[in-house]
Amino acid sequence: MRWDDVFSDLQAEFDEALRSEDEAEIAELVRAEVAGISLADRCRARRGQELTVRLCDGSDRSGLVLEANRAWLLLGAGERRVLVPIDAVVLAWPLASAAPEPGVVEARAGLGRALRALAQNGTEVLVRTVAGDHRGRLARVGADHCDVITSQAVISVAWAGLLSVESH
Repeated sequence: MRWDDVFSDLQAEFDEALRSEDEAEIAELVRAEVAGISLADRCRARRGQELTVRLCDGSDRSGLVLEANRAWLLLGAGERRVLVPIDAVVLAWPLASAAPEPGVVEARAGLGRALRALAQNGTEVLVRTVAGDHRGRLARVGADHCDVITSQAVISVAWAGLLSVESH
């Protein structure tokens, strides 16, 4: 009888050690998964829902997430559309978990592609930058900048200073 008790105790200790090891491994896997989730992925998960983002100049943009990928998001409120580079976002709310991995086309649709579509459309836009706002039409779109035709001049805007591009 005593041997049975000893083996039962050993089995219980072994089971507890396995359970603790499994729990630690699961916790580590969760931490690793969360560490790989970007802010853009979490914003993308809000597609079709309201989102507010605070930009690096302290201003807010709010609207329904119409499109989003790892480089930019498109917010809509009525007829207004706001293209926001993810790099300009410093706060976002409300957010939940991440969206599934983007498809190949979505993953390749960078900021340049979105700006080129606006340029081809010829829509008048309000380009908001850290150096001020400029109303006009997008002309050329380069690798890291875009040209805006304003009533006074053609100005080149570095993407690093771009906060948003708005149309009505």
